Amino acid sequence: MNAPISAEALLAKIKALPAERIGQVADFIDFLATQERRRQAGQELREMWARMPSEEITPEIEQQIVDEVRAVRAERRSRNAT
Repeated sequence: MNAPISAEALLAKIKALPAERIGQVADFIDFLATQERRRQAGQELREMWARMPSEEITPEIEQQIVDEVRAVRAERRSRNAT
């Protein structure tokens, strides 16, 4: 794990880069933000799942959930591909 860095120190490093590299930094920040949103969403889903009474989750309901997640992911991939 990298040592923490202040926003000011990070900004100084970015300012020292050539202009064409700054776009790459922005892309990487977007990538990290997406990963963090996915991590948080997954954690929220796991917490919600743990709170649900197990007797209410039939195999059919579980399959519906899996199907819905797959459909949302496929739609997102399709939207991002265009």
